Amino acid sequence: MSWLFLRACGTSALFNRDVSPDIGEGRDKRSVRRGPGGVGPRRRPQPGNITLGTRRVASAIQESRCALVHVLIDASALPPLRGGVGRYVDELIAHLPQVGVDATVVCQPRDVELYTASVGWRNIVILPAWASGPPQRLLWEQVDLPRVIYSRHPDIVHSPHYTMPLTNSRRRGPKQVVTLHDATFFSDPNLHLAVKARFFTAWTRFSCRHADALLVPSLATKDELVRVVHADADRIKVIPHGVDHRRFRRPGADEVREVRTWLGLSADAPFIAFLGTLEPRKNVPGLVRAYIKSCSSLLSPPTLVLAGGKGWDSEIDGALAEVPAHLQVIRPGFVPDSLLPGLLGGAEIVAFPSFGEGFGLPVLEAMACGSTVLTTKRLSLPEVGGDTVAYADSPLVDDVAAALSELLADPAAREALGTSAATRAATFGWMQTARAHRDVYESLMQPVKNSTPTI
Repeated sequence: MSWLFLRACGTSALFNRDVSPDIGEGRDKRSVRRGPGGVGPRRRPQPGNITLGTRRVASAIQESRCALVHVLIDASALPPLRGGVGRYVDELIAHLPQVGVDATVVCQPRDVELYTASVGWRNIVILPAWASGPPQRLLWEQVDLPRVIYSRHPDIVHSPHYTMPLTNSRRRGPKQVVTLHDATFFSDPNLHLAVKARFFTAWTRFSCRHADALLVPSLATKDELVRVVHADADRIKVIPHGVDHRRFRRPGADEVREVRTWLGLSADAPFIAFLGTLEPRKNVPGLVRAYIKSCSSLLSPPTLVLAGGKGWDSEIDGALAEVPAHLQVIRPGFVPDSLLPGLLGGAEIVAFPSFGEGFGLPVLEAMACGSTVLTTKRLSLPEVGGDTVAYADSPLVDDVAAALSELLADPAAREALGTSAATRAATFGWMQTARAHRDVYESLMQPVKNSTPTI
């Protein structure tokens, strides 16, 4: 049965394709030393500070703690470059111990030290080296992860990226939780690679049928799953993502100047920023054409900065070929963490005219930097932005161009939006996200009430 299901998901084609989590807005290059393969580390990390490449993370691990629930989290699907999904899993694992959850983490060797800093070395399970690729990792999840579950005896197994062990769907083992980040694989399959759309729609359907609880980051995603997959609404829990307010914050003038220098701009040059992977649903070709339409006639037009991973949108080059000589578009690639506040908070506008998101973490992160954000009202984006961001009437070029022109002509409106956006972003936090996960875990541990009276 397992092999037939994996074939139905298109798994045989995946050995030559990448179906790792969309790195989306990915830009976090963590340089972590590789650990050994196999289950469990061979060498105990030294206590105190744990080295993460050039970073040092303070270790405040309590190896023995009282917790109401023991959760095994499978973080093995995360790619080296973290996007929205990766940041969600990293932050969740970092905060769960602080809200009383005893977490065991399954991870790739490259992430051992990162997660050891949060849960302790005894609570780490390391994948073998052969399971580093997406298809091999999926095979390990189906064959070897059930053995880990059996040996570790968790109360809950949390699979944070669509897939789950097939053998844990028979209600014999621990309770199963699955996070589903997005429903655009159903609503807009043309915006994804065909193999990914086929793979994730199959796994979403399976998880909706068999998981004890489904976690989604937005009400829009829940509504789509109920509408398209006919998922049980009572088993779907909406838990919004948070934002790291130490990392995403209002920048100082020096930080903005540093970004301009890094981009090769003059000290006071205005710019419009986009930050994310250049993939079809981000509507980057539409943004480029809207930029041309709104800025071509300006005496001092801002530069358009398209920051983030290259992605697979084949229409971007055609749109860039239409940019007139007096306008400038810069593609700097991944942005170092230290420059993110200056890039987002220093931009005249952060433009994110997406066709639809499961949550919209780039919007929230830009809001936390006090940015004037322009986005669309598709799917979850209004849940994040509220009335503190500007919305184009649609993702179409003319509507995005009109919204850009209106914002560029009104500095006072941009300032007001940036201030209110930062205030709203302050209400989102990863600690709230962790507490909501804990509440779901603990609810699954409560005995089911029997409606039939006993005699």
